[in-house]
Amino acid sequence: MTDLCELVPGHIRGIAPYQPGKPISELERELGLTRIIKLASNENPLGPSPRALEAIRGALPELALYPDGNGFELKSALARRFSLTREQVVLGNGSNDVLELAARTFLGPGTSAVFSEHAFAVYPLVTQAVGATGIEVPARNFAHDLEAMIAAIRPDTRILFVANPNNPTGSLIAGPMLRAALERVPSRVLIVLDEAYTEYLEPAHRYDAVTWLHQRPNLLISRTFSKAYGLAGLRVGFGLARPAVIDLMNRVRQPFNVSSLALVAAQAALGDLEFLERTRALNTAGLAQLAEGFRRLGLSFIPSHGNFLSVEVGDSARIYQSLLRQGIIVRPVAGYRMPRHLRISVGLPEENAACLAALERALQEAP
Repeated sequence: MTDLCELVPGHIRGIAPYQPGKPISELERELGLTRIIKLASNENPLGPSPRALEAIRGALPELALYPDGNGFELKSALARRFSLTREQVVLGNGSNDVLELAARTFLGPGTSAVFSEHAFAVYPLVTQAVGATGIEVPARNFAHDLEAMIAAIRPDTRILFVANPNNPTGSLIAGPMLRAALERVPSRVLIVLDEAYTEYLEPAHRYDAVTWLHQRPNLLISRTFSKAYGLAGLRVGFGLARPAVIDLMNRVRQPFNVSSLALVAAQAALGDLEFLERTRALNTAGLAQLAEGFRRLGLSFIPSHGNFLSVEVGDSARIYQSLLRQGIIVRPVAGYRMPRHLRISVGLPEENAACLAALERALQEAP
């Protein structure tokens, strides 16, 4: 008898599933702990914007109705914010969905995508899922080597994935350098610029890639409400590109891919600039707090422009398990070919302090 699963295409059977951060509830079940600090998934420790919570409460009576499949109000708000038209905005169930839409639209068997070593795990996943070939380019000091990535583009390449800042390393390509490099990418290659952490950039490092859309018809900018806006649980992201690119992506987008609560919450959060500034200030202080603690412990870390730091701890598997036993959830990144590092998200000041204390105890334990 033929096994149905054996008939599934090899590129699907060969996928290593994405491994999310360990949820709090799972650790509670495993170890019976009641006080757990999760610093594993780069979430906003302040929670959602108060305006977003108010919008959610107002939308609850309409949960029996399907959401607006075109996301008119949110698209309009995003278009106003970025001085674009609604036809230049696509909405996704998180920015992961936007990345997958790009892959489903522009990739397939016989094509390839280029991405960096130590870059977001979703890039190779969505590439392989559509039967395309992934071209991983070695990183330089845990950062994108843009020159090498552009040189790796083949005649069959259709997407170049660039994360800025990058996850899980936190590295940043300066805006002017990034723009100059992308101008040399062939027009037949879609540049997917993943800016999931751009809201955390300090003023000196900010750049405006949206203005590049007028000169780069092959540019797609991907952003999310999961990080700085504190809406990770609602899953809403968006992509910005020229109308022709957005139109094609909408042809493969699932109907109602963004829920009604996500739509109203995202629109409200987008307008809460005071909350966004509080988030940035907390993150800047938290990065400094963690960095100072790592230096005190004699640990090397990768300077980050996101809301996390990747720190070299040696035997990361042992340290990770020790932290779990102490009720601290961080993120192992061995799957990103960083077997000696752990990625630690910025939390509230007291959470950062508790993590550093637990890390010190873990380092002092006998192997």
